[in-house]
Amino acid sequence: AMNDIGDYIGSNIEISWLPNLDDLMKGYARNFRPGIGGPPVNVALAIEVASIDHISEVNMEYTMTVFLHQSWRDDRLSYNHTNETLGLDSRFVDKLWLPDTFIVNAKSAWFHDVTVENKLIRLQPDGVILYSIRITSTVACDMDLSKYPMDEQECMLDLESYGYSSEDIVYHWSENQEEIHGLDKLQLAQFTITNYQFTTEMMNFKSAGQFPRLSLHFHLRRNRGVYIIQSYVPSILLVAMSWVSFWISQSAVPARVSLGITTVLTMTTLMVSARSSLPRASAIKALDVYFWICYVFVFAALVEYAFAHFNADYMKKQKNKIKARRQSGEVNVKNAIVLFSLSIAGVNQELAISNRQHRIPRSLPGSYGTIEIETGETKHQQIMKLDKKSGLKSLFKPIDADTIDIYARAVFPAAFAAVNVIYWVAYTM
Repeated sequence: AMNDIGDYIGSNIEISWLPNLDDLMKGYARNFRPGIGGPPVNVALAIEVASIDHISEVNMEYTMTVFLHQSWRDDRLSYNHTNETLGLDSRFVDKLWLPDTFIVNAKSAWFHDVTVENKLIRLQPDGVILYSIRITSTVACDMDLSKYPMDEQECMLDLESYGYSSEDIVYHWSENQEEIHGLDKLQLAQFTITNYQFTTEMMNFKSAGQFPRLSLHFHLRRNRGVYIIQSYVPSILLVAMSWVSFWISQSAVPARVSLGITTVLTMTTLMVSARSSLPRASAIKALDVYFWICYVFVFAALVEYAFAHFNADYMKKQKNKIKARRQSGEVNVKNAIVLFSLSIAGVNQELAISNRQHRIPRSLPGSYGTIEIETGETKHQQIMKLDKKSGLKSLFKPIDADTIDIYARAVFPAAFAAVNVIYWVAYTM
């Protein structure tokens, strides 16, 4: 530890313009601000952004390294026998009064000390002090992810006096702040800085008074290219892959079912992996909407095959029923011929045939009149029953499975393209 300023500058140093720091520091009280009891100290702040290292959507934060420059006037340290500015290192900082500036929205922060403490003090003859320090801080940033990954975020870096109110300290941005901020030179992996501004406001606290606050606002636009490659293009390809089943034969059941299930499961895996890097928030994001759109189309392609297969199976059963009815009709005709033969032989009796529970009138011409096969229903009941069945069939007429596939080949791509147009217009305009 230094006992006096002489230990710092060296006891045998002889430079004509060097001020006598021991004389300057006599009676200096570092615990009191300059001009205590008088007007507030004007502190000029300037921020030079060295890097923005990490922006986290999960924790709603970003990490920034800055050079914080503070300048104020302390008449107690003025000297008039030279116009030279005296540059001092970090060991002299502990002997001076410093503004108690802190980062309001910081979660954590630390100083750099390799190879020495990254601090700088410059003392001008008129007592103006320039204090520069390098800080890395993890800062909170509230983000609205409803349009993710087409979102734009606004993050802030708020600087304020921790203990001095506006009666003791007044902050303002340095005149050269617009020239040294360094934001134009930054290259971020996931974002582009589109705009920035420096603001000043007065914060009112009922118990402590008014505190000046300086804020750096910078607007970030997310770079969409990586998300298009990693999320959107694979989703589109999966949806297009599900359409391949429309060109596969209906009889190839294993091929179509396995293709549909594979695309559904792959889409599910893609959704889960994409959400793992995002906070578990209740807000629905734009990427979630697109994933669900693709999931619905992939699942609909699988349902389309189930519907087409059901129709194919239904039509096959109907054909078998028609064939069976024709065969049954031929048997009834043969039975009628036998009965007609019996009537010619003199057998006069009535026979009831109820093998299919519907009446099939058969009229055979002959010299002995007409023979009808009774089924227990009148002709009027038969006509009403047939009309009812024909009406239901016309209402629920099955569609050929191949026709369903042909329609699907056109409807699915057209619908997907239309939904994409609506989606991109809604989230990018």
